[in-house]
Amino acid sequence: MKIYTRKGDKGETGLLYGATVSKNSPLPEAYGTVDEAQAILGLVRTECEKDSDLDSKIIHIERDLYVLMAELATDPSKHHKLEEGKSKVSKKMVTFLEEFIDEITANFELPTEFVLPGQNKISALLDVARTIVRRGERCVTACEIKNSLTIPYLNRLSDLLWVMARWQEGEAIVSRSI
Repeated sequence: MKIYTRKGDKGETGLLYGATVSKNSPLPEAYGTVDEAQAILGLVRTECEKDSDLDSKIIHIERDLYVLMAELATDPSKHHKLEEGKSKVSKKMVTFLEEFIDEITANFELPTEFVLPGQNKISALLDVARTIVRRGERCVTACEIKNSLTIPYLNRLSDLLWVMARWQEGEAIVSRSI
């Protein structure tokens, strides 16, 4: 099997269940941005201790992002064909993020002022991932998908990534000059 198909050479891409859209339409923009966030999370994992709690949680999130991208790669008129937790974001996926946020924040006091990113490599990469997820959230908003948990999921994920970055820093450097 060849990796190239030439199907996208005219600037169009196929969605799940048959629809075709321009590559610059809101859906490919949204799932492409989420793909970018997933890739940076892979980079975060290269800096983690293998099989650590952080590594396993990031793997879990990366797998959930595949589910989210499947939902975004489907024409909204075909969403009835999607399966929660496999090709459509489920409430359980959002709850996982909320519970992880609560688990992390129970162990330390969060900064109350703006934090300067870059305390260490992992926290800086998590902050980059957070900004990409925030962009993804804005892109998904432009898609105007009804009855979807993609926006709440991305919103919680960006919160989680901020908390994870602070967790990985230990003591954060705050900016008092704003």
